[in-house]
Amino acid sequence: MASASQRSLFELFEIIKNGRVIDIGGNDGATKATTFDYYESILSPNVTAVLTVADVASAVEYNSKYEKQEIEGTLSSALPLTGDVDVRFKIATKYGTLDFTKKPLLFDKEMIPVQESNKEFIVMNLVSSHAKQIQLPVNKKYTGNISNSVRKIIKEYLKVPDNKIFTSPSRNAMNFYGGNESVYKLICEKIAPKTIPAKGNPGYFFYETQDGFNFRAIDDLISQEPVATYYKNNVIRANLDNDNNDFKILSKFDVKRDDLVTAAKSGLFRSRNIFWNPLTFEYTEKIFKLDGLEESLGGIDIDIPDFESYTRTHFHILDVGCFDSGISCDVNNSPIEWTAKSTMRYNSLFSQICEITVPCNINLRAGDVIECDFEIITQDNKSGNAIDPTQSGRYLIENLCHHFDSTNSYTSMRLVRDSYGKYKGAQ
Repeated sequence: MASASQRSLFELFEIIKNGRVIDIGGNDGATKATTFDYYESILSPNVTAVLTVADVASAVEYNSKYEKQEIEGTLSSALPLTGDVDVRFKIATKYGTLDFTKKPLLFDKEMIPVQESNKEFIVMNLVSSHAKQIQLPVNKKYTGNISNSVRKIIKEYLKVPDNKIFTSPSRNAMNFYGGNESVYKLICEKIAPKTIPAKGNPGYFFYETQDGFNFRAIDDLISQEPVATYYKNNVIRANLDNDNNDFKILSKFDVKRDDLVTAAKSGLFRSRNIFWNPLTFEYTEKIFKLDGLEESLGGIDIDIPDFESYTRTHFHILDVGCFDSGISCDVNNSPIEWTAKSTMRYNSLFSQICEITVPCNINLRAGDVIECDFEIITQDNKSGNAIDPTQSGRYLIENLCHHFDSTNSYTSMRLVRDSYGKYKGAQ
């Protein structure tokens, strides 16, 4: 049975400009895609990709605007790679198909090509078809439930159908103007940190995957069941009857394991928050302390240092009546409810970071939870439970890359976690 790390099939790979279609799937043995890397991230509002093409200067005739004699040339010069260029592809793998035939990626920019007299290697950066709309200025007023407002913005400005928008219901409302901010900046920076889910702590991410656009709460994401289980040890689990080697971690690199000083500076453990009401001229001061997480990926919460005082101060002016047509004394989405908790939630999520590489699995998405079993490091006999009970457990996929070349297919992931322990409720 074929391994998931073997070469995947490029069922379709085309570059399209002004109706001209250039096949780079390698079916004609000439100009072809040599490597392709597809990216998703919960920190990015768009999917992206990097495509490398070996161009033998016979793929396309020069555009008649530049050359009247119909000489054949490279994609970079003869097509040329300017303006609106689409890249349409369909890649079949053992675990799923990466299909962007209906929503091609857009050519963003070209890296400086490596050129010879009769061929060149082109590296193309690609972005989602929504990349142009994501920078459109929002100039409307929105009121009411926040997640409902975000759905409206995505539908109105990005032209995304309702079944391609995935949101975590929010329990707080906010009135706001777009203020000519881009869709990306408005949702990511102005709205996501101020949104409180129906259950859990405030803090959302706005990002795109193969499936569509997501406006998801952190606590909603980490409460998901794992979509796959991966393991790392020197034992081969697969045989003729199963494909367990497809779920073996080929490499692992620890990026971060807690950072006490940085966490303290961010206000993760304890923060002072001062709120001023412009209607009554009253100051309110509150100290927020991280007592534990309502939802966590591990079984044991972060150890909370015993600080004598707060390590960060937040200042806020309450929004009283600014977005109401009449006279109002109501506070618009009071920061008392979200400011400190949101900061703590974002910072705690990235307290542990590691990167792993596994055989290609197109079914994985940024924002999914996976289970990782890491081998215990010990001089004792490992014949019993050889799994590290501290580092193993559930992790959230921060970002991923599906890599394809002429011989291999891999998926690389950056994983994050807010706590320790494999077993929920372990102490």
